[in-house]
Amino acid sequence: MKLNSAIYAGHVLHARSRPKKHSLRYSVFSLLVDLDEIDKLNQSLRLFGYNKAALYSVHDADHGNGRTGELRAWVEERLAAAGVEADGIKIHMLCYPRIFGYVFNPITVFFCYRAEGELAAVLYEVCNTFNERHTYVIPVEAEENGILRHSCAKEMYVSPFMPMNCQYNFRISPPTDDVAINIGESDPEGPLLFATFSGRRRPLSDKGLLHMLLKYPLMTLKVMGGIHWEALKLWWKGVPIYRHKPAAAKIASTIVVQNGMNKS
Repeated sequence: MKLNSAIYAGHVLHARSRPKKHSLRYSVFSLLVDLDEIDKLNQSLRLFGYNKAALYSVHDADHGNGRTGELRAWVEERLAAAGVEADGIKIHMLCYPRIFGYVFNPITVFFCYRAEGELAAVLYEVCNTFNERHTYVIPVEAEENGILRHSCAKEMYVSPFMPMNCQYNFRISPPTDDVAINIGESDPEGPLLFATFSGRRRPLSDKGLLHMLLKYPLMTLKVMGGIHWEALKLWWKGVPIYRHKPAAAKIASTIVVQNGMNKS
């Protein structure tokens, strides 16, 4: 049986345009997990676990409302609040897995498909290093040659080197043989940062997971290490620092309406 779930191996790139130019490029991989297949993956793969210890694992605690067994229901509730019919919806989650029990996901993307296969909505779940999580729920109005374009106002503090008065501009190629998540961040003066993840599909299997371990050892620890290393370089360059203002709620979500404005 062919799985919808897969490995996407590729690169993360960031390019900052001002007040100081700065760029980075790291080799990474993500898992695309069909929530309808996650129990099957848990039972059939030796190197993968769902809500349990394993070399690679996905835990409900890292996503949604953080409560075990409620991830699908949480996504469906967000969809219903956005006016998207959730009955029969297929949910594919693109994320970093825990590796040896550790993960930090700067962004997790939920692709929500109608039973007929049409993309109905995309959820962007953004996390910061202060254990805060904010999800932007964006119904899909139209695709242009398989490309999604939409935008929303920034609602949660993410980086000490980025102001809050910003807008996210998304350009997405949903997962097929390849995937691309392109995010531009801009303030009233114009573009500030461009970030992208692009990856090539590989089968999700024990063999594939073992190959990822050899090619990207301790990747999730390197993600967190890279965040702090790049922060040090930005500080050294003299990029202004914006202090953290705690979010009103540790876990929150926003419905993005058609004109790109947000509503909680």
